Amino acid sequence: MYVHLRDEARWALPEVLEWQAGERGGQRFVAMVDGGGLTYAEAAADAARVAAWFAAQGVRPGDPVAVMLPNGLDFVRVWLGLGRLGAVMVALNTDLRGALLEHQLANCEARLAVTTAAAAPRFDAAAARLPLPGALVVTDGAAAPAGERPRIPFDGWRDMEPWGGPLPKAGDTACVMYTSGTTGPSKGVVMPHAHTFLFGLGSIDHYAMTPDDVFYVVLPMFHANALYMQLGATLIAGASAVLRKRFSASAWLDDVRRTGATVTNSLGAVTAFVAAQPPRPEDRDHRLRVIGCAPNPAALEAVLRERFAIPDVIGLYGMTEVNIPLYGERGIPRPGTCGRVYERYFAVEIHDPDTDLPLPPGRVGEIVVRPKAARGFMTGYHRMPDKTVEAWQNLWFRTGDAGVMAPDGTVTFVDRIKDCIRRRGENVSSYEIETVIAGMAGVEEVAAFAVPSGLADGEDEIMVVVVPVPGATVEPAAVVEFARRELPRYAVPRYVEVMDALPKTHTAKVRKTDLRNRGVTPATLDSRHIAPSPDTAGGCGC
Repeated sequence: MYVHLRDEARWALPEVLEWQAGERGGQRFVAMVDGGGLTYAEAAADAARVAAWFAAQGVRPGDPVAVMLPNGLDFVRVWLGLGRLGAVMVALNTDLRGALLEHQLANCEARLAVTTAAAAPRFDAAAARLPLPGALVVTDGAAAPAGERPRIPFDGWRDMEPWGGPLPKAGDTACVMYTSGTTGPSKGVVMPHAHTFLFGLGSIDHYAMTPDDVFYVVLPMFHANALYMQLGATLIAGASAVLRKRFSASAWLDDVRRTGATVTNSLGAVTAFVAAQPPRPEDRDHRLRVIGCAPNPAALEAVLRERFAIPDVIGLYGMTEVNIPLYGERGIPRPGTCGRVYERYFAVEIHDPDTDLPLPPGRVGEIVVRPKAARGFMTGYHRMPDKTVEAWQNLWFRTGDAGVMAPDGTVTFVDRIKDCIRRRGENVSSYEIETVIAGMAGVEEVAAFAVPSGLADGEDEIMVVVVPVPGATVEPAAVVEFARRELPRYAVPRYVEVMDALPKTHTAKVRKTDLRNRGVTPATLDSRHIAPSPDTAGGCGC
């Protein structure tokens, strides 16, 4: 275990890697389920060379670098190398495209981006409207021909002399991750090194992690859960991690058994897909002792405990902005809840969303959070000071989520106050969906909102209602095809309906509550019944 575990001034993962390389250099740090991996010594050595390589490209400590890569050893090397250099990794969802990708690139102002050859055309398309990034690093491709936009192969890092510059400090910015906007575009959460460290420390404290543990990681590493709660925790604990490039429900149990995994994290949708697999005689034949779930629906917790015989199912609650302030407790099942406050490092209360006053136990209100650890929160939204101030009121961060606290301190998530949609592990902005679909010819107005998924996973499906321009005709199937071309897969609506008008308040605001209550009707198109056209069938290419 990292010797400076409780020294908040030393909370920076690049320093942890240096320390672990000295303590347990030959031990496996990370491996891929399909082969290949890095020991602690190899990870530290690769990080130092990658840091030098980025420095040779003109990246300096504090500079942002956009990274759109799938789970894999290249992602790990880029992450660790940028951290060793003291640069800022801007983690981009591998499914981004079009206007959403352009917004995040413009907001982060990265002069360099790292991606795969398959995803590079999306950056080229964005470059037609953006001056940045000026050059594209491709992990599996060749240099661009003369006269074309710079495209740099990544493999030259192996020939570099190790970077010997100073390590970043706990308060320096480590990462920017984008989270859903509700009344505006996605916001870049500025994450100091101490904040990223605390994600991992929370896992260690609540999962009782030791160097003997094996963390099975299937969630995407462009999110804080996989990157910091799981891989970061592995690094701090001196344990081992096993990565899968992309989650597979049918392979989940086989992976867990073959790799000897003892710890993993899940999301509601992931757990639901695993639970939907046919029962097998091997369901209980594994070493998995704890699984962290956010959210933690009672029905799915029962499956994990009873069918798969996992001793501890730990409910969680958190956000990229506020870390993980709520955890369940080992040995004390509380199905359907988020657990209790991680009191050493956070304060959590339930406030009246209108008055911002604390509510007594048993009353539903807004979950608000404060950090107790220095730099254990985000430092703000990147280049959005108004949104930063808006999120903080009376020195509490307002999460926009409704919850209730029991007399014993257990918190249960109730609903979303903000107009945000939770789908397949992604917080999806209704505003961004509406903005994109409003650009379709013949569309006058759009309303996007959540409807129940129908699964016991605590997540949503997306429904869109479209109002045509007077005299125009808009077919629901055409809306689906447009969305498939212009939106990431996780943001493509499942349900589409065309209406003559949207219900509105006297101040002309759309009454989304009315639309949610109305829900799916016989006139609603289910996009699952529409086969993708050839130009939208290829997936994200990452």
